[in-house]
Amino acid sequence: MNKRQPNILLIFVDNQPASMMGCYGNDEIFSPHLDELASSGVLFRNAFSPNSMCSPCRASMLTGLMPSQHGVHTWLDDYIMDTWPEGFSAIAEFETLPEKLAKKGYHTALIGKYHLGFADEPQNGFKHWVAMEKGTMESFYDVPMIDNGQRHTAPEHSVDYFTRKSLDYLDKHASPNEPPFFLCLTYPAPYANVPDPDHRYSHLYADLPMNSVPREGLSPELIDWILLCKEKYPDEDFAWYKRLAEQPNDLPAMRRFYAQVSMVDDGVGQVLAKLQEKGVLENTLVIYTADHGKSNGQHGFWGHGEDTWPSNMHHSANSIPLLISYPGFAQAGLEVDNLVGTTDLFATILDLADCELESPEPIFGQSFGPMLRGETTEFRDEVFMEQEETRAIRTSEWLFMKRLENTKYGFKDELYDLVNDPDERVNLAQDPNYAEVVAKLSSRVEEFFTKYTNPRWDLWKGGTVKSNSTRPFLWEEVWGEDWTPEF
Repeated sequence: MNKRQPNILLIFVDNQPASMMGCYGNDEIFSPHLDELASSGVLFRNAFSPNSMCSPCRASMLTGLMPSQHGVHTWLDDYIMDTWPEGFSAIAEFETLPEKLAKKGYHTALIGKYHLGFADEPQNGFKHWVAMEKGTMESFYDVPMIDNGQRHTAPEHSVDYFTRKSLDYLDKHASPNEPPFFLCLTYPAPYANVPDPDHRYSHLYADLPMNSVPREGLSPELIDWILLCKEKYPDEDFAWYKRLAEQPNDLPAMRRFYAQVSMVDDGVGQVLAKLQEKGVLENTLVIYTADHGKSNGQHGFWGHGEDTWPSNMHHSANSIPLLISYPGFAQAGLEVDNLVGTTDLFATILDLADCELESPEPIFGQSFGPMLRGETTEFRDEVFMEQEETRAIRTSEWLFMKRLENTKYGFKDELYDLVNDPDERVNLAQDPNYAEVVAKLSSRVEEFFTKYTNPRWDLWKGGTVKSNSTRPFLWEEVWGEDWTPEF
């Protein structure tokens, strides 16, 4: 174990399923620095996000809590910022990861995307603050930024901008003689549905056949969601929803998506080289992960798990990459098959930084520090996920999606045998031969969400959400017209 507390570099990207990296077996994507990070550190093959949307997963990463505990159930809609309270942060009431680390002497920094409230000034225990004004991506160029109180527009690609700002930060704070740092580098990429003119990695994918992107018929649940949105939101731009159906076969968009991973990979390489130059790489815990996964056509839909009706927790929507390197501590080249999640990452960082995992709210996360050393250790065989009307448990054998009951939509539960049906194609939930399995897994979901919820934010029992829901009509139908989001 290294003598002093480790520096911590947490690289948290947007919308990247684990399958979009060379080290996870994708031979069409160029990610040499990430592949090297995997070979020199630890690669987790079964890491999952608690939700399939940006803001909830960021809130869970910073608090260790599930969406039904912190109240952020979907992406925070920047277009209704004028309704937010002054200085709004969706997780202001919690002691966050950077606040806990600051108490241990860490210098804390967020450089990148925040998307948990107003970004005008540092939030949640971060001291150094370089963030996009908005969390919603509209362009990679000419993005309004806030650099420690100073507003300006960044002309270059935002991935390059945040890389440059991270290098500047490390020049000032990465030193064996300085206090340890916690740098949360939150790249706003990859993002296929954002216009992205050609850049230095676009040529690598110009003629790529994209064989790693499945060609499947459209999911009926995707079509149901598009038609329902047209009915429920008649004033919205329906063209946006139509693009959900077009994306699985939009190869130019997929090529842009892949090219952005290479941009991020380039930035990661520069940041790691800076740590080496500053002489602190040997004492830096490096973590690379994503807020959530994304389907690139798997199961006939493109996008997030909430982009079907009902929402889903299929592998592609919630599977995230997780690479961890800590020279002299983490076993180089180790691959871990255990099921881990975002809240475990929260617990692990606190463990390795010698911070107590204390919270007024129950925290499900478990440190996987022993696994980094290659030690045999007891670790649970389950992760839990939720997306408004869908709650799920994944084990090494089963994926069970439990749906909200007593609605006019007649949602059906889903059960997949991951041993014999790893692609999650055959729903066994209504097969009487699997009634006992369904009953046991349903009970485990109910037990979990009885313990790991705050009644105020428990949608299944009359609770509400912070800021907004993507299904407000559903909750108004279930709980009455008085149901409304809170802050």
